[in-house]
Amino acid sequence: MGLYTSNTQANDTKDNCGFGLIAQLDGERSHTIVERAVTALARMMHRGAIGADGKTGDGCGLLMQLPDTFFRELAAENGWSLGKKFAIGQVFLSQNKQQREHAKRIVEQELAKETLTAHGWRQTPVNASVLGEIAASTQPHLEQVFVSAQPGWRKKRLGT
Repeated sequence: MGLYTSNTQANDTKDNCGFGLIAQLDGERSHTIVERAVTALARMMHRGAIGADGKTGDGCGLLMQLPDTFFRELAAENGWSLGKKFAIGQVFLSQNKQQREHAKRIVEQELAKETLTAHGWRQTPVNASVLGEIAASTQPHLEQVFVSAQPGWRKKRLGT
């Protein structure tokens, strides 16, 4: 195992920009840890691969635990009853309404093939005012699809 950094000279290694890990070791949920992670991202300017407009980055982000209560409340507000096993898909769609609706139908068909239930779609709130010109010119339409698995559902194995 090697250490891969931007300064590595060997031909058999790879470059990377950066990686940070912040964890709450006691398992307690805390907004403070999210704030610290956002601060860490903001301090990794090189990770953002900032474009010519000085604002557009290459898309770094956070990976965190699914906020179960939050999504269940959103589902209930829309009249959707999520199962014990559920997922939220963050989907990047076309700004063109016809293309977007076509893509959503395909997602729903593929979910149904896996015996999953697509309850509905929620437009993801965004703050486009922070985008640089380059990012704004190619900004996708973001929606979340709410999905449930039936009791006893198991992922199909390849070849079965």
